Amino acid sequence: MTESVSLPIEGMDCAACAARIEKLLNRQPGVQAVVNFAAERARVTLDGAPLAPVVEAVRKAGFSVGEESIDLALSGMTCASCAARIEKVLNKLPMVRASVNFAAERAHVSYIPGVTTPADVIARIEKTGFGATLIRDDAREDPQKRRDAAWRRERNRFVLTAILSAPLFAEMFAMLFGRMELLPRWWQFACATLVQLLCAAPLYRAAWNALRGGGANMDVLVVLGTSIAYFFSAAVTIFGLHQPVYFEASAAIITLILLGRLLEARARNRTSAGIERLLHLQPQTAHVEQGGDVVDRAVAELRAGDVFVVRPGESVPVDGEILSGASEIDESMLTGESVPVLKKAGAKVFAGTMNANGVLRVKTTGVGADTALSRIVKMVEQAQGSKASVQRLADKVSGIFVPVVLGIALLTFLIGWAVTGSMDWSLVSAVSVLVIACPCSLGLATPTAIMVGTGQGARAGILFRNAEALERAQKLTTLVVDKTGTLTRGKPEVVEVAPSAGVEAVRLLAVAAGLEQDSEHPLARAVLARAKADGVTAEKVALFQAVPGQGVSAERDGVTWRLGAPRFLCEAGLTLDEARAADLEKAGRTVIAVAEGTQVLGLLALADQVRDDAVEMVTHLKKRGLKIVMLTGDNERTAEEVARQVGVDDFIAGVLPGDKAAEIEKLRRGGAVVGMLGDGINDAPALASADVGFAIGAGSDVALGTADIVLMKSELMGVVDAISLSAATLSKIRQNLFFAFFYNMLGLPLAAFGLLNPIIAGAAMAMSSVTVVSNSLLLNRWRPDAS
Repeated sequence: MTESVSLPIEGMDCAACAARIEKLLNRQPGVQAVVNFAAERARVTLDGAPLAPVVEAVRKAGFSVGEESIDLALSGMTCASCAARIEKVLNKLPMVRASVNFAAERAHVSYIPGVTTPADVIARIEKTGFGATLIRDDAREDPQKRRDAAWRRERNRFVLTAILSAPLFAEMFAMLFGRMELLPRWWQFACATLVQLLCAAPLYRAAWNALRGGGANMDVLVVLGTSIAYFFSAAVTIFGLHQPVYFEASAAIITLILLGRLLEARARNRTSAGIERLLHLQPQTAHVEQGGDVVDRAVAELRAGDVFVVRPGESVPVDGEILSGASEIDESMLTGESVPVLKKAGAKVFAGTMNANGVLRVKTTGVGADTALSRIVKMVEQAQGSKASVQRLADKVSGIFVPVVLGIALLTFLIGWAVTGSMDWSLVSAVSVLVIACPCSLGLATPTAIMVGTGQGARAGILFRNAEALERAQKLTTLVVDKTGTLTRGKPEVVEVAPSAGVEAVRLLAVAAGLEQDSEHPLARAVLARAKADGVTAEKVALFQAVPGQGVSAERDGVTWRLGAPRFLCEAGLTLDEARAADLEKAGRTVIAVAEGTQVLGLLALADQVRDDAVEMVTHLKKRGLKIVMLTGDNERTAEEVARQVGVDDFIAGVLPGDKAAEIEKLRRGGAVVGMLGDGINDAPALASADVGFAIGAGSDVALGTADIVLMKSELMGVVDAISLSAATLSKIRQNLFFAFFYNMLGLPLAAFGLLNPIIAGAAMAMSSVTVVSNSLLLNRWRPDAS
């Protein structure tokens, strides 16, 4: 069979790259390819050949095949086996990677455009017997409304079931006192029929969809168990046989299962409370300036460049920049910081934050999915929908659980009948086995804890990129910390100007300011601030050139001017006062030297104050057993002084920005599980190479894109809180897995040996899921150490 696909190719920077890829692909058996460099796509015709080797050939050549991803809201799942079934089916699609979260009722799907489409994915899910809806960032549905409506339907169904089952429960209790058949069999038959065929109809539909899709789930077990009890009893009643009936058992099991699912649904709704609160922070209308007037418009209609007004006590509708006015803004929903921040003209404001006391005119800069709030919600949702490695065991067990239980139930019936000679006893035991088995609790054990944990983190200003980051944080043995802007305030000041003999301080500052006037480095800003404060005018230079981690150079009238670390000038063959530089460095100063041609004009000493919470963070982490290592591009003596003040275990000085990742790799090769704490911008490579990257500070775009954990609150104790929350969440996961396995490992043998009544089995099955979810909700008691 011949098929043609269009692959997006990333990384081609010239036509020769396209020709190389085309040549490589056409070497593949059964493949004909034409690569279009301008369109960055490859049209591949497959004559019975698989697509995977083609994609692998592109990747081995040093290029990448562009992927896209979608998030889907799923419906119809009733247990972890359903989620496992959907995941298995989706991963069979060509070049698709899917992860299905039963607790969040979501699927995250990565695919290659042109090979698979979102419509293909949704169609495959629906063919399997479930529902799927694409989640769009720009038109996000309020999931709480959907869940509340579903819960009301479940509640009404349970109430009807309980009313119809009440006479049968009375019959069951009468048996305990020796009163048999208090209710005539035909009445029992009528009540049980309504329960079995009307109230349990959703269970039958779900079981049929599972079987039609080629799998079996918990609904199959429940339907099979209750149907055996009901139809056996119905046959006895209709044909007037002298056998006991089990109408009360089938009705009671269905009632208890619906009650358990009702309680479980209510508890699971609470696990998403954190994300729901975030969604409701953004107002629905904005006061927009239009034609000289202020009119109310829906937030969804706002566009970049629109000007809107925010009055005291109102929430900011979208991201923007203040044009006029001043006010204190409560940004606790973004950063976890409870103290309002004073905002003036030129400052940025974010959707969902609260205006305290002033009137602000704001120009729109970000709407819809481009707001900081939307990015945070997206990040939390992705974390809640992702899977931790500890969940793999539960997934494997859930995937094979139902067929195993069916086999155990059949053996229980056959062996029990052969040994006891009683078909009634064997039938009851087999029904108990079918009913007690509950993979739901296994499927809920990990994701419910992760959902609550990530929600708690979001409220505390801690954003986890995925479940693996949440899981790994508590395993860290070493934390590498950047110095400037992380352990220190990142706002150095020039504290001493030391000109060389015969050079005026004004001349030294003027040249330094001229060399630094086009730089955004914190040291450069400190030099410019000192020059401005002293009334010094910066010299004009040309041919500016920066040497990362060392210094800058420029030219004027054919003379080269230099500024940078003392070693930068020494490498250029210049001689400076090394003794004076050493004395300043011993005092914990950062020293930069300035030269004009072959003359060293002097030294500037800068100091950056250690943050107030640096010592507290280091102390807490060392108590947890972590080794703290400081990385800095600064000189040895300055690094040593900061390390002494903060109390870190070790430090590495003189490290260029590009070499920080290599230092982390050295630590990892030594067997350490390494975390990296930086500002998320200069430290991006190091953050990416660490086992867990922590980015501190106001959630910049680079931080959100690079770090595993983003600390929205600019406080170092957020690292301690993230590790604490990670440990608390993993503890809950372990407890949940214990409860889930305990119910099944204890219940199945008891049921198989006839020691467990089907009704008690149904109650135990329902309570197992409720126990797991309720235990996860105890994570809401976690509080940050810094609070």
